[in-house]
Parts: sequence; structure tokens; C-alpha cells
Amino acid sequence: MVRRALSLAFWIFLTTSSILLFPVAVVIWALTLPFDGRLFLLHRFTCFWASLYTWTNPAWPVTVEGRERIRDDRAYVIVVNHQSLLDILVLFRLFRHFKWVSKVENFRIPCIGWNMTLNRYIELRRGDRESVIRMLAACEKTIADGSSIMMFPEGTRSVDGRLRPFKAGAFEIAKKTRVPIIPIVLTGTGDALPKRGFVLQGRHPIRLRVLEEIPYERFADKEPQEIMLETRSLFAKELGEPEPNLST
Repeated sequence: MVRRALSLAFWIFLTTSSILLFPVAVVIWALTLPFDGRLFLLHRFTCFWASLYTWTNPAWPVTVEGRERIRDDRAYVIVVNHQSLLDILVLFRLFRHFKWVSKVENFRIPCIGWNMTLNRYIELRRGDRESVIRMLAACEKTIADGSSIMMFPEGTRSVDGRLRPFKAGAFEIAKKTRVPIIPIVLTGTGDALPKRGFVLQGRHPIRLRVLEEIPYERFADKEPQEIMLETRSLFAKELGEPEPNLST
């Protein structure tokens, strides 16, 4: 009962604060749009907004390692393993500039989704080929404009915390735009807030590790599928899981 009560309090806080903070985001957007083409300041405010929910929750102590490996003055394809809804809040703790690639349903969430639209994050409708084509084109334009993109190559959250198969889209974008890939490994979020549940699961330390970038020169002569498998192997190693057979 205590856990359910605390969970309810958290979701009420998230909802109330979002209603209060979205108008602030609109003001920042309107004032900075004429001179801030990348919406850098709006994204920084969004990082602050999202970080409130881990800063104020002692059950979610977050450790961020390697933040300095992501520079705001260059573009990357950033790929992250996906365990929980909480992943998104934790990744904003980077306070680095990027545009999310997110399922279209998230853009319909009042206040939070509207802010995603203001930030020009990139929509994706799962299973819709035309949407995938539009997403790829939007990612290419975003990178050309100097902003990184962030994607979950598994496509959806893991049910049991184990790494799911990767999709090739992020690696096709990196190959075509000739930008480095930055892998980020998240641990602890799946225990703190598992998939198919909204009840917080007690105290669980969360760790976010930014790994060394994979420069374009390292994968320039490889096919996206090969880049995908090699990157997934890197994640598997970091997470202590069996590595996939790269020959298959």
C-alpha cells in the first residue's frame, strides 16, 4: 500500500508540474525561436523539467558517467538500450543537445507531448513504412542542421531487462550522414519502473554510461546491418550478456 501511495504521489507530481511548466516552455520557444534555430535553450529547459523527477526522488539515485564525451557543437547518432519509461527521464540528465526519435503516441500526451513537438523531436509510427521514410529524412535534416539524434535501436522496452534485437535504422542514418555513433548503456531503470507497470519498485540505483564514440571512419566500409550487430555486441558485453554470433 505504501508503494502504491508513493507511486500515486509521483504521477500526480509529474502531471501537475507538467501543467505548470508547459507554458514556460511555450514562452521560451517564442522568445528564442528567432535566434536559436536548433532550439538549444528550449531543450536545456526540457532537460531541467525532466530531471526534476529523478532529482526529487530519493529512490532513484542516478550516476552519469562520460557526459563529456558528447559535445554540443557537433552531431552524433546516439543509441541507448531501452528498459523502462524511466529511461527517457534519466537520459535528460545528460544536459546535452539532441533530438529524440519517439513513437507518435508520445506526442499526443498533454503538455509533455506538446513540448516534444515544440522541440522538433522526431515522430515515428511503428509498422508504418511511410512514417519510417519520413523519420529517416527528418533525422538526416536534423543532423545536417547540427543537432544529434537519440534512438532506442531495440525499438521498444525490454520486458525482462535483457537486450532485445536491434533495428538497423540508426546505423543507416549514421552511415549516410557520416557522423559518429555514441552508445549509452543504462542499468537500473528496468528494476525501478518495469515495463507494463506504473508502480514504483522501491530504491534502485540507476547508472548511465556514455561509452567512447565510434567514429565514422571505423564503419565507413561496412553495411548498416554489420554496424548494427557489432554495436549490439558492444552493449551485450557492457551488460554482461551473451554476445550475438556476428557471422549469422
